[in-house]
Amino acid sequence: MGSEKPRAFAKRSGVSEGAVRSYLSGDTFPGLDRLVHLAQALGIDAQWLAFGKDEQTPVAEMGDYALVPLYDAQCSAGDGAWNENCRVLTHINFTRYSLRKQGLTPDHLSAIRIDGDSMEPVLHSGDTVLIDHTRTTIEGEGIYILRLDGHLYAKRLQRQFDGVAIISANKEYEKIIVPRDRLEELEIIGRAVWSAGWL
Repeated sequence: MGSEKPRAFAKRSGVSEGAVRSYLSGDTFPGLDRLVHLAQALGIDAQWLAFGKDEQTPVAEMGDYALVPLYDAQCSAGDGAWNENCRVLTHINFTRYSLRKQGLTPDHLSAIRIDGDSMEPVLHSGDTVLIDHTRTTIEGEGIYILRLDGHLYAKRLQRQFDGVAIISANKEYEKIIVPRDRLEELEIIGRAVWSAGWL
């Protein structure tokens, strides 16, 4: 961008000035669709802008990585698909080898950021969790992403004789029991299989 002002560059690239400023400060990162617009406006290769590599980079190197979409955690509402109203904030790179080693398939993965303190100290507000969408039934005790009353939650689920217990790691929150006859109201989006956050 050189000495060009963010406002002028935003107009030239077709990306909002707020987004450009956010990218420059490192607060957010552009999705793949916006990367193309930014690269065209800069007159450089999109692969170089995204990965620091040009078109001569062997395809095999990029083929070793999978891009997993990171969705807006505040996206869920209503009865549609869990990500129907979601915005993809960016993509997270994982090596295909590391995913394969865990029995995970990139096409069945997505990520969200945790909102709130109900899972502290296990998960903190702002932490990113990776969701395996193939695991929508409770397998022992684990942390799942679920939708209840139109909202997304990360909670520990535990199968019990009379239903399912929804458990928060933070002791300030009480355990909730979803009785057996109301389990259809509990939509399990997937199991959390990885998390990361700032120290």
